Amino acid sequence: MKKNRAVFLDRDGTINEEMGYLDSLEKLRIFPATFDAVRMINEAGMKVVVVTNQSGVARGFFDEDFVNSVHARINEILREKGAFIDRFYYCPHHPTEGVGRYRISCNCRKPAPGMLIRASEELDIDLSSSYVVGDMAKDIEVANNVGARGILVRTGYGKNVVTSDIKPAFIAEDILAAAEWIMKDQKE
Repeated sequence: MKKNRAVFLDRDGTINEEMGYLDSLEKLRIFPATFDAVRMINEAGMKVVVVTNQSGVARGFFDEDFVNSVHARINEILREKGAFIDRFYYCPHHPTEGVGRYRISCNCRKPAPGMLIRASEELDIDLSSSYVVGDMAKDIEVANNVGARGILVRTGYGKNVVTSDIKPAFIAEDILAAAEWIMKDQKE
């Protein structure tokens, strides 16, 4: 049986505005391009999976319930526009900051592949025919680490990423340009 293809999306700076630490729902601002981009991926039959580092949990800025509330709100807003995210994965850890069980080196903090591997197992995803879209070098690195194609968006921190150190498959102005490129790439 054929495995699913997926588009893994970073959250902050890719689907919504970068706010430093998004610590209240009132600060959530989804990029307008996100609605068409996610809908396009949904209609193509690909899984849409968010993979996001949320070290604000380790640092005590907010808890895991809050992260889940943000994700529920994102999907609620997307569904109003006819789009949806299949699954959200996040890493609450940090290797050197924070306290307790969250202050660890883990396999889920990007660019480590843990979140993508877990998603591939739970959602039957073929990572080699999938994509990772994000605004940071670590998003491209995690794509390379699992054999997916990495797309750097120039929103969020992506405006300042030097691409000579990383090898994205494509550089897009925003999430919609990334989705359009993915659709074209799927036909080739």
